[in-house]
Amino acid sequence: MGASGGASDALAERVCAVSRSLARSVAPLRFSAPVRFVYNPLVYARRPHEIYLRRHAATRKRVIFLGMNPGPFGMAQTGVPFGAVEPVRGWLRIEAPVGRPPREHPKRPVQGFACSRNEVSGARLWGAVAERFGTPERFFRRCFVANLCPLLFLEASGRNRTPDKLREGERGPLLAACRRHLGRLVDLLRPEWVVGVGAFAADQAREALRGTPVRIARILHPSPANPRAGAEWGLRAARELAEQGVCPS
Repeated sequence: MGASGGASDALAERVCAVSRSLARSVAPLRFSAPVRFVYNPLVYARRPHEIYLRRHAATRKRVIFLGMNPGPFGMAQTGVPFGAVEPVRGWLRIEAPVGRPPREHPKRPVQGFACSRNEVSGARLWGAVAERFGTPERFFRRCFVANLCPLLFLEASGRNRTPDKLREGERGPLLAACRRHLGRLVDLLRPEWVVGVGAFAADQAREALRGTPVRIARILHPSPANPRAGAEWGLRAARELAEQGVCPS
């Protein structure tokens, strides 16, 4: 189902509203060692984030691809899920001023679109999408990319700590808020499929959407830390989607 004109604007504004609600719901949460720094790009990178939402979440979708949380050189810099600077600026054509988190790790500064580090996961994901669909308009006509959790967690060394590795008492309230947000996003975009990019995102989607008609699938995460991912990640992901009956195009 598509939307046009005022209806599409209204849908995008509702998606922006639930994104702001998620940012507010996770703001009071506190995390203990080994987490030392927490970045929330929904706050300091809100301008490019909402450009992304208003431009690409304005129509109903068939497939939502769901990542886990921001990477230090991706969404943490650009406000866009899997948002390596080059594809966000070059392919998605999004660029806007980005602020700074209140507390910043000296080894992981937020430089926004001036960041010269490449996020491999984002480059692989958006590169594969661009190769298959050609233009953002073709991809986002029926698909969308989101993250389950909006927060980046950094240890004292600067190492990224993913949400699945948080202390149980801290992970529970965070993931409850994230699952509520996913449910609201799905209510708005009405996808047939939610595809977890990695096992953790798929498991959380399954929990959040239990009892709904939404179908859950999973693809290999494109992180370089994953030994099965690599230069052929896009082909692997396409095969996995086909095997599960997901046809995003």
